[in-house]
Amino acid sequence: MMLRSATIFLPSPSSSPCFPSLPPKTLIISTPVLLSLRSFCHQRRRQACNKPPFSLCRSTETDAAFPFPSFQHRQALEAEDDKWDSSKYEALLRGGEQVTSVLQDMLADMDMDMDEASERVAVEIAAQGVIGKRVDEMESGFMMAIDYMIQMAEKDNDDQRKSLLEVVKQTVLDHLAKKCPPHVQVIGLLCRTPDKESRHELLRRVAAGGGVFKSEKGLKVHLPGANLNDIANQADDLLETMESRPSIPDRKLLARLVLIREEARNMMGGGLLDERNDRGLNTLPEAEVNFLSKLVSLRPGSSVQKMISDVMHGKNEGADNVGSGDEDPNSEQNTLGGFAGRGSVTGRRPRPVRPGMFLETVSKVLGGIYSGNVSGITAQHLEWVHQKTLQILQEMAF
Repeated sequence: MMLRSATIFLPSPSSSPCFPSLPPKTLIISTPVLLSLRSFCHQRRRQACNKPPFSLCRSTETDAAFPFPSFQHRQALEAEDDKWDSSKYEALLRGGEQVTSVLQDMLADMDMDMDEASERVAVEIAAQGVIGKRVDEMESGFMMAIDYMIQMAEKDNDDQRKSLLEVVKQTVLDHLAKKCPPHVQVIGLLCRTPDKESRHELLRRVAAGGGVFKSEKGLKVHLPGANLNDIANQADDLLETMESRPSIPDRKLLARLVLIREEARNMMGGGLLDERNDRGLNTLPEAEVNFLSKLVSLRPGSSVQKMISDVMHGKNEGADNVGSGDEDPNSEQNTLGGFAGRGSVTGRRPRPVRPGMFLETVSKVLGGIYSGNVSGITAQHLEWVHQKTLQILQEMAF
């Protein structure tokens, strides 16, 4: 059975100069995973203790889409900056212990004599009951720890353990989503809707006031009423937060947010000149302008489409900046040639081309063309670039 396992005792790890020893814990199910989690944390602790004190400090980062940081996000941040604060290890361990505690409570609530057919439903009901009582007490490292445990289950090819942990994770996210404003809840639903037409239908129903609807599988789904402009602005805020970082931890999530923003804006019906879509940019970003100029100078086709795809996936002009940002602006490495051999306006390498800002730039240029009534071959070319970029992001997102 999914939750049936022997209970064992995990001895306290030895104390270190950085951390006090932890008391013995009674663990079930995820014991191998939590053991590896503890091992990972204590290895990192020892590395941190051997570094100078100033290297232990780093500001807390959180995932743009959820209140809790994910382990995948932490991995990307760790690659970007290897200086973890000691408090993060404590948060990760506390989160792992809380995951185990939730599983213990679920085990206590379940009937051990049920058949396998009803087991999945029973696990979901138990998760709803236990997490519903404890969601307000969740540690900041809960989601980070459960993502780590899911990765370990994948590594061990343990589908049963992975399935159980994913039920717990999704239940927590569902409870957290209910506490969010309606437009944030809608973004969460859209992020889990791969079909374009289904997303459009969802947006139409949400804009009409929401309600209870039947899904394709016959299940009842409650949709909150929300304003399309609020949805587009929230997606844009999340995009701006993610794209302002030196590296993007989750390009799939980024692609989904770009699609949501563009589809919500498109459904508002104001078109490119709609003032509600104006982000207030006085000047267009240099990197996006350089890349767009390069695309417009070439004939539309498969080679241009591949250039767009590479940049959207973080290659070439879209590659993350991994430097510290303190380099000499006159150095050859940081000086950008610009378009057609011209020097960069600032003399420094601009930020990488980002999907959200790139489409914002395309729309801004198109809006300028249409407002001047000078549409022609350039406008058609830009429309083609816009359309192909959305197609590429759809493939990336789901």
